[in-house]
Amino acid sequence: MRYSGLILFLLLNVFSVTGQVQLGTGLEEIDYTNPKKFEIGGITITGVKYLDNNALVMLSGLSVGDMITVPGDEVSRAIKNLWEQGLFENVIISATSVQGNLIFLNIDLKERPRMSSFSFGGIKKAEADNIRDEISLTSGDVVTDNLIIRTKSTIEKYYENKGFLDATAKISQVPDTLRKNHVRLQIDITKNEKVKIKNINVYGNSRFDDARVKKFMKETKEIGAFKPFDRLEVLVFNLVKNVVTFRFSNMVDDTRKYMNENLKMRIFKSSKFIKSNYKDDLLGIINKYNEYGYRDAIITKDSVYRNPDKSVSIDLHIREGNPYYFRNISWVGNTKYTDEFLNRVLRVNKGDIYNWDLLNSNLMFNATEDDVSSMYMNDGYLFFQANPVEIAVENDSIDLEIRIYEGKQATIKKVAVKGNTRTHDHVVIRELRTRPGQLFSRSDIIRTTRELAQLKYFNPETINPDVQPNPSEGTVDINYEVEETSSDQIELSGGWGYGRVIGTLGVSFNNFSLGNMFKRKAWRPVPTGDGQKLSLRVQSYGAGYISYSASFTEPWLGGKKPNAFSVSFYHSLFSNGLPKSSEDRQSFVINGVTVGLGKRLTWPDDYFSLYLAANFQRYDLKNYVSVFSFGTGTGYYNNFSWNLTLSRNSVDQPIYPRNGSMLSVSLDITPPYSSFSDRNFSELEDSEKYKWIEYHKWGIQTAWYTPVVENFVLMARAKFGFLGYFDQEIGMTPFERYYLGGDGLSGYNNLDGREIVGMRGYGNETLTPDYWKSSNTGGTIYTKYTLEARYPLSLNPNATIYVAGFLEAGNSYLKFDEFNPFSAYRAAGFGVRVFLPMFGILGLDWGYGFDPVPGLPNANRGQFHFSINQSID
Repeated sequence: MRYSGLILFLLLNVFSVTGQVQLGTGLEEIDYTNPKKFEIGGITITGVKYLDNNALVMLSGLSVGDMITVPGDEVSRAIKNLWEQGLFENVIISATSVQGNLIFLNIDLKERPRMSSFSFGGIKKAEADNIRDEISLTSGDVVTDNLIIRTKSTIEKYYENKGFLDATAKISQVPDTLRKNHVRLQIDITKNEKVKIKNINVYGNSRFDDARVKKFMKETKEIGAFKPFDRLEVLVFNLVKNVVTFRFSNMVDDTRKYMNENLKMRIFKSSKFIKSNYKDDLLGIINKYNEYGYRDAIITKDSVYRNPDKSVSIDLHIREGNPYYFRNISWVGNTKYTDEFLNRVLRVNKGDIYNWDLLNSNLMFNATEDDVSSMYMNDGYLFFQANPVEIAVENDSIDLEIRIYEGKQATIKKVAVKGNTRTHDHVVIRELRTRPGQLFSRSDIIRTTRELAQLKYFNPETINPDVQPNPSEGTVDINYEVEETSSDQIELSGGWGYGRVIGTLGVSFNNFSLGNMFKRKAWRPVPTGDGQKLSLRVQSYGAGYISYSASFTEPWLGGKKPNAFSVSFYHSLFSNGLPKSSEDRQSFVINGVTVGLGKRLTWPDDYFSLYLAANFQRYDLKNYVSVFSFGTGTGYYNNFSWNLTLSRNSVDQPIYPRNGSMLSVSLDITPPYSSFSDRNFSELEDSEKYKWIEYHKWGIQTAWYTPVVENFVLMARAKFGFLGYFDQEIGMTPFERYYLGGDGLSGYNNLDGREIVGMRGYGNETLTPDYWKSSNTGGTIYTKYTLEARYPLSLNPNATIYVAGFLEAGNSYLKFDEFNPFSAYRAAGFGVRVFLPMFGILGLDWGYGFDPVPGLPNANRGQFHFSINQSID
């Protein structure tokens, strides 16, 4: 028995029977009953194909020259070391030869199979792609028990976080017939139904009713219910009883209870139980209690249990405690500002409810108002600290001592920008409000972040100012991390408008570089990086109409100051398609050029800007009597005007604004030619009267953006336009008038410089005075009011998407005597906006016009509107 395949050691019941120590046949020198020391003379490895033999010997812990006892613990430890790697199904160490005091060992291993591929069953491709990222399996991985357990657990956890508490994953190993010792993993997933929350029961609450406590839970919601007739008779009976007994407060309570039980509407939040969200919501309940002064509020017990219908119910037991109030607040360590000044900034007074979150917000960072820390940090005190300490608690009153460490003022040492791979450094640096040598200012960093977002060259969601203070030197380095995004746009479309198919091709290079035009290597595909804008556009529907335009803008003329220079040219030709030599040819040609200069102002604040432009348009007509309701159809008209625009824009970003406002006041004015002439204009033909067009045109636009909850935003906007004249004998010019209604898209038929103002819920231009008459010439006054509620579906800079519900009202008037800002056509509806860098902002809206339009029975009611680059706004 000692010499024939004798098992020396069975690992003291530690390992599987597949881990063994054996003697080779015929080794008579070894006596199992008398352990003996040997020196290892050699070690060989058998059974492996993919692993390095030397590495395996090292992992075993054995090496040539070691002294071991046979039988003994050294070989057992070697087996344990190899087994714990998880790479083998069987580990056998055998003595193959004994020569005197030398023993030669062989380690025979059977490798676990490796994974060649894996596939999913029971789920859709999109889900499978998401799970691949979660489980992180790679071809060639060793298929261990740990790998199988980890993969199964990860998948089930993934679905648990989506509300599928009963999801299961079954993993099968299928031998790969093409590759030896390889298997394919077949992962079959059964999601089952989402587990919904049937009831949330709240106990122990008196300060807030059950419905209010449930609202404190942002993600954990009950199943919606709409049972208006369930126990309706009980509600009616209680209401009558309360009226008779003059218990009017009970009427409110009974009505609220009925609505909470029978009219539980779930619009934005679905009911599903996700454990991580549930834990966060429990903290949210306590935080809300703390906001109302209940600093001792705790949830003493909570339980989640399954119902027979596979839903879950939740029981919450709350101990509210008593409310607390602020009493005395004192300051220690402040030398720059007085206690009285700091108290005014803190905005927490004696007797206020003890709201710790509000205190810290007003002390350290308040997103909407000034706080104490900003007063210091905007003046260089980067190392400022404020530590509120409760120094006395008496009954329901708490005294605070706010301990301040002001520190020294920090100076900016270095400012750098990282991530601008296309935009040149000088374009970014000139927008920075933080410069080396200046005192540190938090407001300057916030403003710089806004200015970088306004460039539209970078992803506004990922702009990150990395502030690196150096307290020992009293300096700070600031690194702005940006992510380039595409800013160029292309417009390629074919559409139906005004009875014709119109084709449009346009490109806008919003980060152009004119200085690199003659550098061959800079064309990728066009020179970029200098922040200039070049736009080219052509529109046509065949021989009868062609229009092309070009514009160029340099936002920093001269490179030292933000003085924006712009120039544009446009040409339009309308004709009946006959050759120029034909006497029957009808044509209408418009040529125009604009030169403008804009300047950022520093007063009243640096959100203001001033823009001045000179515009010239020339209208040449030949036998084109159908264009205007005046004139012979042959002749030319000139329109030379100055434009002056004063605006203020504090909107945080251009694509999906969350806060800020915009105000713009503009004036377009021509020289009063009639004042320089002694002709009687009332007796002149229209072609002479309007040869040099004169008018003054005023415009006011304003918009406010207010964040409500997270990214949910309310936008209020108002627009006003007025067109006036200088000479009563000439009267109101037929050019430059307002046409209200529809999608606001201009282009073909914009023959007379008209301003097309979009308004949803009504047909194109149908809210223009007397639009149904062939003699209409547009309005001279218009108003438009808009209220929108917006919510983003995606803030990805490559595809920003948000939905909106809107209320809108507006009207236009022929004469000032008819103007009434409260007489408006009303509409409501909803829409979606999609921003694609190559195409700009595309919009689709459905609006319902509530008010009929005289003479146009189909102008209101339900209307779909398509818009490009906010033309409808």
